[in-house]
Amino acid sequence: MDQLLAIRAFVRIAEAGSFAKAADTMNLPRSSVSKMLQDLEAHLGTKLVTRTTRAVTMTQEGVAYHERALRLLADLDDMDGATAGSHSTPKGRLRVDIGSVLANQILIPALDEFQARFPQIDLLLGVSDRSADLIGEGIDCVIRGGEMADSSLKAKRLCELDYVLCAAPSYLQSRQRPSHPRDVEEHRVVSYFSASSGKRFPLRFQKSEESNELLATAGVAVNESTAHLSALLAGLGIGQTFGFLARPHFKDGTLIELLPEWKPANHVLHLVYPADRFPNPRLRAFSDWAAGIFEAYDSRVPKTLEIIHTHG
Repeated sequence: MDQLLAIRAFVRIAEAGSFAKAADTMNLPRSSVSKMLQDLEAHLGTKLVTRTTRAVTMTQEGVAYHERALRLLADLDDMDGATAGSHSTPKGRLRVDIGSVLANQILIPALDEFQARFPQIDLLLGVSDRSADLIGEGIDCVIRGGEMADSSLKAKRLCELDYVLCAAPSYLQSRQRPSHPRDVEEHRVVSYFSASSGKRFPLRFQKSEESNELLATAGVAVNESTAHLSALLAGLGIGQTFGFLARPHFKDGTLIELLPEWKPANHVLHLVYPADRFPNPRLRAFSDWAAGIFEAYDSRVPKTLEIIHTHG
């Protein structure tokens, strides 16, 4: 038995849900594909799929084997691609995880260009604000912010996003605007909280050498950036949000910036991947492309406002 070919056949069968469709994609007779799966199941001593007259579905053991088979085949493709070097065309499966606001506001609107440049890359985009287990979940890379403390991971800096303090005109209509961070204590604060710990993140302010921090203990708190922006637009209070999200609303008057001279440290975005992962042409292609996309939103780049307004 050619075990590698049998594994490829099993993956095709599992994804197609049909022996006939799998055989077509491999340009092999249906009987050959069926025999390869039978030999693989005999070798493993367990059933990988359940056959019915309508479909082929994976068993519990088949699901687990399928996940590991995908990683194995991806690693083999990576080895081939890395050896071929710059002459190879990036192709195959690429699993990327990213936070929802970054996906919806920045990445997804630009994906048409990525697909045009790399049509043979099959992109699986996981959109979530949760922390992902790259190794355990077979994820090639994640785009996340903050400090990278895990030594088993490598990180490529993409950009820095600034924060702004703001509120809706409806909220400020009957209230005095703050002139100093300590004045924010007199206001309702729309907070952001950690989905894993449930703890609220404080508002941070810095001006030259002076810094202030305010932790709201009451009021509305959310754990997703788009919902946080919606809460601000609804007039639920004052809050700090990403500048690229708020500036279009400053322009149309639906949000008002407050204390613009007081800024917390920028939110540094990284593309993070396992340190021991074999060099991957697909990952390199995506990493280089994503760096160009996120650069347009970098708060340190003077043209950021113009670009956001043009595409906003």
